[in-house]
Amino acid sequence: MFACICAAVTETEVRDSIRGGARCVDTIGDACGAGTGCGSCHHRLETILMTHSAGERIGELPAAG
Repeated sequence: MFACICAAVTETEVRDSIRGGARCVDTIGDACGAGTGCGSCHHRLETILMTHSAGERIGELPAAG
């Protein structure tokens, strides 16, 4: 599925950019071009960033018990 229609960037490419060090919409744009056109995908890119970030920090949550 496309994350950015203007630049024809897929969600997988955005996630790869995040894994490569992109930490905001601007650095995602620098890495793969997503979000550099009309800007309508910025919310989607931020959601992908938050999802990735939450996954990295899941181990910091207290264990349920």
